Amino acid sequence: MRIEQEIKLDFDSVLIRPKRSEMGSRADVELTRTYKMLNSEAELTGVGIFASNMDTVGTFAMCEALSKFEMFTCLHKFYSEEQLIGFFNKNSSSKYAFYTLGITEDNINKLKVVSSLCSIDKICIDIANGYTKFFVEKVKLIRDLFPKAVIMAGNVATPEMVQELLIAGGADIVKVGIGPGKACQTRAVTGCGYPQLSAVIESADAAHGLGGHICSDGGCSTPGDICKAFGGGSDFVMLGSMFAGHDECEGEWDEEYAWSSGGVPKLADDMPKRKVALKFYGMSSKEAMDKYYGGMAPHRASEGKCIKIPYKGNVKDSVQQILGGIRSACTYVGADKLKDFSKCTTFIRCK
Repeated sequence: MRIEQEIKLDFDSVLIRPKRSEMGSRADVELTRTYKMLNSEAELTGVGIFASNMDTVGTFAMCEALSKFEMFTCLHKFYSEEQLIGFFNKNSSSKYAFYTLGITEDNINKLKVVSSLCSIDKICIDIANGYTKFFVEKVKLIRDLFPKAVIMAGNVATPEMVQELLIAGGADIVKVGIGPGKACQTRAVTGCGYPQLSAVIESADAAHGLGGHICSDGGCSTPGDICKAFGGGSDFVMLGSMFAGHDECEGEWDEEYAWSSGGVPKLADDMPKRKVALKFYGMSSKEAMDKYYGGMAPHRASEGKCIKIPYKGNVKDSVQQILGGIRSACTYVGADKLKDFSKCTTFIRCK
């Protein structure tokens, strides 16, 4: 046993220090950038924000909506082969979609089938614990099968494992985050994790030294948290709960009867219903295990929880708030490009 004495930081531990700026307007900030990938040598152009591959959020409808802003979506792994083939073959927004899979043989065989009938050039390999040798070997296997595809893999939270996935696994982007998500209970159940801002800062340093990239996954509750993730050096930021609750989500909705405009209730049979809240749960939760795997395996514990996310309407309104916040943060530190934001960022510890 050993104890690391250095203080580690979460997003709420800091603020970004304002600095003198020559910029005239936040409208002048360039959010789109082109990323050159380390192992595939492909280029990826867009705004570095992802919708998470959670089954409520990583939907075809979300991808179509976010693609209008050049933002990305990791599709959830529970779509059928037929649904995926139809989407990738017929929907132009698939340019911004990552095919998501786990590391079982069934997952890999499904990817082979889908990719044999449509073009798959962006892949997300997603498991809760990316620290095992077995995971690195599976990432390498998928890299060998798809040498030119952009591959994102995770999750991990420390620089040595980021380097392992980039070098030995052949990943282009490493997902960084153990336990920070709103519906995640890994820290409470296992005692394991890493404060997210420090994970981002240290992992970005390791990845960028090799020419790789990272994606901060989890812990963002506000646009300001997203700004802090980019300020800490993350190339991409993945959002789950912030994109949940919108019309583009799938899942179980709490609904209520809509009242007439005059305040007098109609007969229930004639009364339309409106969305109130979305059932939102971690993909290692009991709810997800019951839904997709027939229950919790005897050797597992639930590492996620189920919460209700209030209905938020169309996702475009939330996107405007997010992108507006990022543009404003860039003007506060004098960065005219999101690409340069981390170079201009100084954090102030406030906790």
